[in-house]
Formats: sequence, C-alpha cells, structure tokens
Amino acid sequence: MAKIGVEQSLTDVQQELQSRGYEVIQLKQENDAQGCDCCVITGQDQNVMGIQNTVTQGSVISANGMNAQEVCDMVQEKIGR
Repeated sequence: MAKIGVEQSLTDVQQELQSRGYEVIQLKQENDAQGCDCCVITGQDQNVMGIQNTVTQGSVISANGMNAQEVCDMVQEKIGR
C-alpha cells in the first residue's frame, strides 16, 4: 500500500486518498515525509527562505489551484497505481 504524506490543512485531499485505499500520513513536521511514496503540500509556504532540504525520495505535489479529485489523480499518476 502506498504511503502518502499530506499537509494538515488539506483534509479534503486526505479523505479522498483514504477512500481510494491509500495510507495517509499528516505532515506536521519536516521529518514526517520520510518513507512516503508521495507528498501533497498546499504550496503556500513552498521554499520561502530559499532553502531546499531533501527529506523524501518520493514525488512532491503542490495542491495549489486543484480540487481533491485532481490532486488524487495526480498522486495515482506519479506513483503508477
């Protein structure tokens, strides 16, 4: 089962992913993304300070401007399920 990290404020995305059978982890701290196959972020605070630390080898999807179904479709495309 794929493990997907999702920012706390994206509850609609969390619910949609869970309904599709994914294991969803809330991203509360930077280290929460470790071991995730894919992460979904709001994109609002993306790279604010110009610092990029790689925490996960999985894809990172910005949900900015997309609805929950579009985000979940993109997750499926990225992880090949």
